[in-house]
Amino acid sequence: MSYSLAGLLVIGISSRALFDLSREDEIFQTEGLAAYSAYQREHEQEILPPGTAFPLVQALLRLNELTDKRLVEVIIMSRNSPDTGLRIFHTIQHYGLDITRAALTGGESIVPYFQAFHLDLLLSREESEVQAAIDAGIAAALLYPPPPGLAPQAQQVRIAFDGDAVLFADEAEWVYKQQGLAAFCNHERERADQPLPAGPFAKFLHTLSTIQQQVPPEQSPVRIALVTARSSPAHERVIKTLRAWGVRVDAAFFLGGLPKDAVLQAFGAHIFFDDQEVHLEPASQVVPSGRVPYRSDSPLRQG
Repeated sequence: MSYSLAGLLVIGISSRALFDLSREDEIFQTEGLAAYSAYQREHEQEILPPGTAFPLVQALLRLNELTDKRLVEVIIMSRNSPDTGLRIFHTIQHYGLDITRAALTGGESIVPYFQAFHLDLLLSREESEVQAAIDAGIAAALLYPPPPGLAPQAQQVRIAFDGDAVLFADEAEWVYKQQGLAAFCNHERERADQPLPAGPFAKFLHTLSTIQQQVPPEQSPVRIALVTARSSPAHERVIKTLRAWGVRVDAAFFLGGLPKDAVLQAFGAHIFFDDQEVHLEPASQVVPSGRVPYRSDSPLRQG
């Protein structure tokens, strides 16, 4: 029986992003593939602990229970072989995750399969995979290790985004880095009525907004926050851009350089996407976090 991914939010996730495989990865890095494979077979029935993206995936899959049509599909994308990947599926079944599809490439790159699975989002602990996805126009993030004592809200998916170089293109951030804050504020004030160009996570935001629109705002199972270092007067262009896109952001925090971690913790984000390590390092200590790399041809990578 054929199955179509059309109209679904499709998330590709590596096994190390979904589960804590730090011990197993250490064996692979220090002892090699043979030792890793033997360890996985010997511990095949042992359940892996949750990883950084586990709460997010668990919450997103719960959306499928809210309507009579499927909304989210999660696909394991891993360089594991079918043999060593068996432990992954045992763990998935243990936690009751509705994940039935996987690409287990047996050591080869997973990159050629991104388009084949029509991914909307890739979550991984492997930088080369994330960079390849971003360059292919797919939203992707390199995940940090999970914060200690993670216990996000179970009944609502909460996702927080940075603005420039994440939801929006990196042109304004380039102005800031090249010319400073005053020039950036003038640039954005003069263009307040011009929508910002779409960034790598714009399509993902649109898909989440479509899910939001299927239920009343007060009952929405998805809550979205913009958490940005922008402040007035650079806020106006952002708000008008979201309005022009026809998407709903439930909360916006224009912090003007204030730390983001306390706000993210108060928001209770299942995940936070940003492009700058200066924000992500402290944020990753309190909420699951992922770094969005610049495209390989971005001037920000050269600057």
